[in-house]
Amino acid sequence: MSTPASQVVHLADPERARGRIGNCPNPESVLQYGPQLRMDVLDRLRTSSILSAAQFDKDLLCELSKLAAYLQLRKYPASKALEDKIMAAAFFEPSTRTRLSFESAMLSVGGNTISVADAKTTGVAKGESLRDIGQMFNSYADIVVVRHTEQSAVAEMTEYLRIPLINGGNGSDEHPTQALADWYALLKWRPEIAFGSIPEKFRINIGIIGTPGNMRTVKSFLTLALLFPENINHITIFSEMADPLGDEMRKLCDASPIGINFSRDLQGSLEYLDVIYMNAIAFLGDGYRFFDEEFQLNAQSKLKHDTVILHPLARGSELSVDLDTTVHNLYFNQADGAVWMRQALLLAIFDRVRNTIPDNLLI
Repeated sequence: MSTPASQVVHLADPERARGRIGNCPNPESVLQYGPQLRMDVLDRLRTSSILSAAQFDKDLLCELSKLAAYLQLRKYPASKALEDKIMAAAFFEPSTRTRLSFESAMLSVGGNTISVADAKTTGVAKGESLRDIGQMFNSYADIVVVRHTEQSAVAEMTEYLRIPLINGGNGSDEHPTQALADWYALLKWRPEIAFGSIPEKFRINIGIIGTPGNMRTVKSFLTLALLFPENINHITIFSEMADPLGDEMRKLCDASPIGINFSRDLQGSLEYLDVIYMNAIAFLGDGYRFFDEEFQLNAQSKLKHDTVILHPLARGSELSVDLDTTVHNLYFNQADGAVWMRQALLLAIFDRVRNTIPDNLLI
């Protein structure tokens, strides 16, 4: 039976909670273990390009999550922090959430945006190289967010680029800022995963539906999951493929003390999963492929009472809308939090955290 939305909204401020559905954990939770921001950690992002989830360690993810929480709580206004900056949103592949959340994030901190919404309207349609387009962005913007169907697109564009670039999803390779948003949602839900210690018998079991070897959101999510071996017990990857990891991710997983196994039996495994990360769409170079029906969830699925579900969206039949008003739904909060995490990332890259957060909260 679906749980009414009013029973699963947990934001401290009822004005912000009004109208929300699903599980909405309070951003204050990520500040309870220490409210001060470590500037020596955040300063590592100054002028940096964000190309891979592997650039982030536990400390950096934690400090970005704390900064995002301050922004989401609206305790300290940041509406003019980047008023002298322009972001180019160069999306050569269709996008709703990533493009709009980046543009919303930039506008919310006072910046301006210019956009490429369709590759057919650019010089690429006439054969222009991404290398040359990157050179042009040096004159037009202060930072560029790129999404492209080709895995090599980010590397090609950065060859002549002198401004920071954020990878908004490159083919089947990576989507690092999606993974930051994923883990921000999880750390609001259970901050002790990163900030505390979970007794061994209560450590988290994660189920990932997808193939990290060729699904960018799944790959980036798994890369960050490996940062928490002390509080994650097992990760089970549910896939129809014999080798869902690929060479790169297999090396990372083999080096991790977290137990990692593989299964096709999602329905038979639900009783022990605390977190389920879903993504049923894989881009394989010539189009999109969808997973089988055996990897679907709905309100009748035998989920634990406190299991949470993440999904980068867009969704299809794999995730039923009848889960939307239940406590299992962390995916709307995940999408909502992406704006705040991307604001935090932009402030750190442009070294404007000190202009936003009071000195007594910076160390």
